[in-house]
Amino acid sequence: MAEHPLILRYAARSHVGLVRAKNDDSAYAGKHLAVVADGMGGHAGGDVASSSTVLDLIHLDRDGYAGDDAGNLLADEIQTANSLLSELVHVNPKLAGMGTTVTALLLSGRRLAYAHIGDSRAYRLKDGVFEQMSTDHTFVQRMIDEGRMTVAEAEVHPHKNVLMRVLGDVDASPELDLKYFDAEPGERWLLCSDGLNFVRHETVEEVVRHTTSLAHCAETLIDLTLAAGSPDNVTVVVFEVAAASPDDTATAALDAVAAPLAAGTVPDDGADPETPEPISPGDAEGDDEETGGLDAHIRAAVVRRELSQRPHELVGAALTANAEGKIPQLANHPATQRAATVLTHKPIDAPPLDDDTEESLPRARYRRWLFPIVGGLAAIAIVAGAWTAFAWTQTQYFVGVSHGNVAIFQGVSQNLGPIPLSHLQRETSVSVQSLPEYSQQLVAQTLPAGTLGAAEQIVTDLQLGTGTSTPPCDRVAATHPPSGTPGATSSGAAGGKAASSSKPTASATTTAKSAVPAKAAPKTTAKATAGATTKHSVTPSASPSATPTCIPGGGQ
Repeated sequence: MAEHPLILRYAARSHVGLVRAKNDDSAYAGKHLAVVADGMGGHAGGDVASSSTVLDLIHLDRDGYAGDDAGNLLADEIQTANSLLSELVHVNPKLAGMGTTVTALLLSGRRLAYAHIGDSRAYRLKDGVFEQMSTDHTFVQRMIDEGRMTVAEAEVHPHKNVLMRVLGDVDASPELDLKYFDAEPGERWLLCSDGLNFVRHETVEEVVRHTTSLAHCAETLIDLTLAAGSPDNVTVVVFEVAAASPDDTATAALDAVAAPLAAGTVPDDGADPETPEPISPGDAEGDDEETGGLDAHIRAAVVRRELSQRPHELVGAALTANAEGKIPQLANHPATQRAATVLTHKPIDAPPLDDDTEESLPRARYRRWLFPIVGGLAAIAIVAGAWTAFAWTQTQYFVGVSHGNVAIFQGVSQNLGPIPLSHLQRETSVSVQSLPEYSQQLVAQTLPAGTLGAAEQIVTDLQLGTGTSTPPCDRVAATHPPSGTPGATSSGAAGGKAASSSKPTASATTTAKSAVPAKAAPKTTAKATAGATTKHSVTPSASPSATPTCIPGGGQ
């Protein structure tokens, strides 16, 4: 015979405690799902955080998950619940600082998928061994793990309740502890908020190990917490893994449910529970739109319908929110859409959606494509900037060397790694070797030009300067004549002209203009005069030794 499917038999209890004004804890237990959430933030909305998270997970209470789907969906839905808390804070800033712990187990086939964050705890009694299966995400637990604190010191540490990881508006994607456990009939689990920590560990183990009735076990743990002073809310869920049978239509926990908890319990006896019919938009036309009345009514109807379809126990803040219609609301969203896609992840009066569709995981899908789009836009901006810079370089020119000749290049003379930023525009017939040494150095180092016309002018200037042995300049002066020339005198004239006088000889006297164009060879004009005095006259014997020199500041 085929093995009977496994189910959970359960009991859930919650108490506000002896000090707190309201209960920030929430819990749910069903045939396949058990979850405890301990809200934090006090007046900032701890009850809103825990109830919103628990009510967002109830639709997972079913069988038929394949492979690792149960664990993946449990993790995704908790992340989605975290996104909803952030959105609630965005809509209502008064809720800033709220958060909640979550410890959940989802039965699929013969395995339990486990997800945990915060300091609520999970204990397991299996094969006679009672052990804590969860790890507290607290400051003192980290100190214990690092060997810097003992367990006894942690229990009295002033910061023992400081959480390092939690759901809320503090982290867009909090890290969860995710595991799988093999499930066997007869094993028992205890999920609890940290309010139970005021009861000694040995006492808790004794109650879980020896109390046969799950309902009595849960109630005893609550009573022991109250007897210890109970300064905090306390919530417990106790369940056993059991083999289902056709005649097994009720759980052991449901058999012992007391009347005060009936409002949070739906029996599995086929009877139609007294829950209101789903409300259509037309049924609430008189609601105040500013308060989200229509949205609240539809949400309440959807949640109640979801809860009415399966046996369960709902306790704590989640039970109050459901009973009083105080389901957390979100503004600026169509009421029917939010009620369907956020709370139950399936539309009203429509077939269930596949759990891996976008409607099922809106927040997870959103995060997956957001970062690639941002990265793509950044890459496009970088490419556009690089192309703009390259396009600018192609509007520039410079004169350089190509195959030993003077050439004009388009672009800039630098390279971007292996990528050249210029190309040959025209190679002239002017040989670099035919240029003066100074001009050769300039061409080798390249001469930049803003336009093609400017580059061509540079080539023309280089051609005009061919044959000179000195760099071009716009002012020159003659050197002193040899000391052996009788009567020779020289003096500098203003405006860059040089004057020299000597007694005339029988030979012709030469008159020269000393202002020489910058880019042309020195020109002279001579006229024979007898007995004339000139501004620049030298004897023929002195002329061969006179060479022009640059005056500092001259040249172009």
